[in-house]
Amino acid sequence: MVESRQDTPEASEGSRTPAGLDGAEGNEQLTAMTGAVLLIGLAVECYTILRIGRLLTLHVFLGMLLLGPVVLKAGSVLYRFVRYYTGSEPYRRKGPPALLLRVIGPIIMLLTACVFGSGIMLAVTGPSYYGPPGGWLEVHRISFIAWAFFIVIHVLAYVPRVPRLLAAEARGGGPLLGLLGGRGTRLALLIASLLAGLVIALLTVHLAGRWESFGVLPAGRASAPAVLRRPHAPVPRRTRAICTQ
Repeated sequence: MVESRQDTPEASEGSRTPAGLDGAEGNEQLTAMTGAVLLIGLAVECYTILRIGRLLTLHVFLGMLLLGPVVLKAGSVLYRFVRYYTGSEPYRRKGPPALLLRVIGPIIMLLTACVFGSGIMLAVTGPSYYGPPGGWLEVHRISFIAWAFFIVIHVLAYVPRVPRLLAAEARGGGPLLGLLGGRGTRLALLIASLLAGLVIALLTVHLAGRWESFGVLPAGRASAPAVLRRPHAPVPRRTRAICTQ
């Protein structure tokens, strides 16, 4: 009886999950890593809007490249949501986000899908296909403006935590344990998402040429409103001839 009492704490201690490899902690660190990559990528993507005439190709390339990390981050957030509401102990112990962040979270995910989805449709269908009423360009413009409003709140709430989480990710578990355990899995997922996005970007970047050749985005124009307005159909030659008479 005495031996069994002495062994119980040791067995319990040995069965504990090492720091940094707990499911909820690992999920939070994966979300932070992916969020940091997206923060940098989306900042550059937003800058290209200011010089869209010159940087249209980069705008399309980055948008496609970020599809992989966007899907990964959405997956990690949805996974946390499911685990929390299905009663997983580590996730219940960690608790939910603040109420405001829980309210705007689904809105951000929906608007992100609208921004990237309409961007894909713009690239694939080209400037001659308007799609829904107002055109895909109008959907892209309106969803981006709404997305930018909510994403600022999201970033201001989470950015202060990112350095701490990334530092914990870099330290956690030691080099060998980290690479063989949860840290290696998280790093592999992030790299895989970037590689997937890179493949998509390389396969679709040529589609930007159709918008440049259409004349909606002249090579020398650097103003943002050009890309945010619906393209006008070219005037037929006969109409132009009558107007010049």
